[in-house]
Amino acid sequence: MATPAGRPLFEVADVVRAHLDDYRRARPLSATQERVLRRIATCRTAALGGHVDTCQGCGHTRISYNSCRDRHCPKCQSLEREAWLEQRLERLLPVPYFHAVFTLPEELHALALGNKRVVFGILFKAAAATLQRIAADPKHLGAELGITAVLHTWGQNLLFHPHLHCVVTGGGLSPDGERWVPAREQYLLPVHVLGQVFRGKFVEALGRAWEAGELRVDRGTSDALDPQRWAMLKRRLYAKDWVVYVKPPFGGPERVFRYLGRYTHRVAISNWRITNFDAGRVTFTLKDYADGGRRTSMTLDALEFLRRFLLHVLPKGLVRIRHYGLNAGSNVDRKLAVARQILEPNPMRESEPASPKAWSERIRERTGLDLMACPCCAGRLVRTELAPTSHRLPQLVGTTFARAP
Repeated sequence: MATPAGRPLFEVADVVRAHLDDYRRARPLSATQERVLRRIATCRTAALGGHVDTCQGCGHTRISYNSCRDRHCPKCQSLEREAWLEQRLERLLPVPYFHAVFTLPEELHALALGNKRVVFGILFKAAAATLQRIAADPKHLGAELGITAVLHTWGQNLLFHPHLHCVVTGGGLSPDGERWVPAREQYLLPVHVLGQVFRGKFVEALGRAWEAGELRVDRGTSDALDPQRWAMLKRRLYAKDWVVYVKPPFGGPERVFRYLGRYTHRVAISNWRITNFDAGRVTFTLKDYADGGRRTSMTLDALEFLRRFLLHVLPKGLVRIRHYGLNAGSNVDRKLAVARQILEPNPMRESEPASPKAWSERIRERTGLDLMACPCCAGRLVRTELAPTSHRLPQLVGTTFARAP
């Protein structure tokens, strides 16, 4: 459901503004969670300043307020995504790409919630090392892959479900760096082997973190995981199969470009999924994968909705998009360049890298819409800046936030 102007009728920010004070009384908030919620509440409101576009011909006026630019905000990711993808497209190779998903078992969810920085760091390293090790084996591929990994922590119902989406080259550079070794048309690596190696690497790294005293039992406490509980957890982790899923390749660079955009800057829930917010209850749509992906809906109390949303706030500085193998920063100008030369001996590329594009230019290229043209008379709009109403993020209790009309 949307407004006549094409915006969502309900937003996560609406729930935050209406119920943050109630949530504070019911549950403690970390400094990071508090900062994220305050940013979301003030995003694209007068509190953050903005600009006025005025037509010199007919006098039409349009007010736009600034974005908070927080990576958890449902309104702030589209332009960030476009800028990021513009850079990544230059690094894509003319080969098929596979989509691999590494999922943490449910037994680790509680530990991961209380130790996000440690556990997610292990998740990234274990998944990348697994792909690299199996691919390097001559029995499977015998080559070095290019890997981009994106962390997601949510399921459709907003509960905690940590997993990595990995976009992987369909083949790799040979150890001597002289040839490209292609993967089979519909097959990258054996998933059962990936699952076993992933489990072993993850549990081994988790054990090192436990020995170093880095794992805590509960969020906000200093209680370390004791030997007996660690031994029990380790047995349970080795007793089950770990899920690794690899989808067939999905085409060349342009399709990869569009596909990446679905995952790289996604947040726990988009405003478009919220269909109603009334009387302290939030209704949103979701796909029921147990029923073949059928579209359905769920209604939660506002405080429970905020609790689930906050499960996915990441620690400050934790990088949720990482690159490995040929895509690693140290390899981009060496191994990735060699791979491109092998695959494209005579590329049709610009000799100079393109300069960064303005946001309005990106939108015009994607949609054909000229944002600086008057919607009434097609004249040019002149921009005047609006200062923020406050240089600090305001407290939310009793505060009214003006949204752009």
